[in-house]
Amino acid sequence: MTRKIQPVKLEDIAKRLGVSKVTVSKALRNHPDISVEMRRKVRELADQLGYIPNFLAKNLSSRRSNIVGLVVPKIAHFFFGSIIESIYNEAFKQNYEILLTVSREMASQEKKHILSLLSMKVDGLIVSVTQETQDVEIFEMVKRLNVPLVFIDRVPKPDCAPSVTVDDYGGAYTATEYYIKKGYTKIAHIGGYTHVNIGKNRMNGYLAAMNDHKIPLNSSWIIEGGFSEEDGYAGFKSILAKGQLPQAVIAVTYPVALGIYQAAQEAGVTIPGDIKVTCFGNLEYKNKVPSVFNFVHQPAKELGEEALRMMLRLIENREQKVPSVELKTELVITNDNEKSVA
Repeated sequence: MTRKIQPVKLEDIAKRLGVSKVTVSKALRNHPDISVEMRRKVRELADQLGYIPNFLAKNLSSRRSNIVGLVVPKIAHFFFGSIIESIYNEAFKQNYEILLTVSREMASQEKKHILSLLSMKVDGLIVSVTQETQDVEIFEMVKRLNVPLVFIDRVPKPDCAPSVTVDDYGGAYTATEYYIKKGYTKIAHIGGYTHVNIGKNRMNGYLAAMNDHKIPLNSSWIIEGGFSEEDGYAGFKSILAKGQLPQAVIAVTYPVALGIYQAAQEAGVTIPGDIKVTCFGNLEYKNKVPSVFNFVHQPAKELGEEALRMMLRLIENREQKVPSVELKTELVITNDNEKSVA
């Protein structure tokens, strides 16, 4: 039978070293009042004894937990995976922990996770909203509680809270204009829900490029839906059912592009042979999958880093006004044999 052991306390470390409990506490917090040598001795003995900090007690005394809650819609996703890793790495540098929750694109789950994180007394919340999210009351409540809130990539509505996003409008405009300058006039857009910023702004960028270059719009090639493979698959099936194929498609996300690819394969349509596809994503895709798509590169690493830094500024001063940040996108052509249309 395994013998149970009692948790190691600050008093235990202090007694072994012949110092006060306050000295041990300060040493573990790397306080400058304590000599470098004493800090080293305390940390070494704490590791040796298996000391585990009491975060609840720390929170009560310092009014901070050094924990930031993170809510994302998906985790099995290159783009969000890259953002999560970036936030974790930046938090580690700043001596912060991240509590990760996944809403699975459900607004009800998102609200549940936010309430749970608030009950755990996190210092702040970083959120990328679901494709369902339209009611912002839960976020207004977070603000009334004076808990720092930062949105990343997806925002429910402008000015709800500071955010870190990319130039979705400009990225879609550039991607569409690229095909127009190649001579393409039959360009489709399979987009996301327009009540979410990325769906709205990417759709508007596509429409603006088409209108600026006086390219006729085909309403059956403009699809509004979600951000998943299933949505890309259903969207391209809808286009196929109309009997006329576009020359190129702008896809709102990489998963949507994967759904388009599957539907095209089933119909005997080749990408990039018969049609071209450009999707929003980050360059990690290019290194992990065959380059059948072109990309509007989103700097996921920089998004995560900037969101965490913005959060820490808000934690330090909850009354300050922090401006939102919009990062640039980059059109990346992966098909070297891309040719103009005569």
